[in-house]
Amino acid sequence: MDQSQICPRFEQAISLLSQRWTGLIIYRLLSGPQRFCTLEAGIKGISGRVLSERLKDLEGLGIVKRDVFPETPVRIEYSLSEKGHALEPVLRETEKWAQTWLEAEVE
Repeated sequence: MDQSQICPRFEQAISLLSQRWTGLIIYRLLSGPQRFCTLEAGIKGISGRVLSERLKDLEGLGIVKRDVFPETPVRIEYSLSEKGHALEPVLRETEKWAQTWLEAEVE
């Protein structure tokens, strides 16, 4: 395919999803709202600083919602917006492709 023929929106979407950790964060949030510490514990190798940056970026793009509950102590939960949930078919198909075509890493 001629590089000049790639749709700029497609390029932007691929750039977003290929950013390190972003796809995994969205994937984890498909199961429902989660607190920061739960996300951090569930994504092996991500640092708190990077998780915080990615969540802010995704919130700015309207993909992730940040809900603050005025309790003592304050509780903050992250969830997917409608825009974020719209990525579910893409991630599920990527998951199926990976199960079929990629070898599992041995730890």
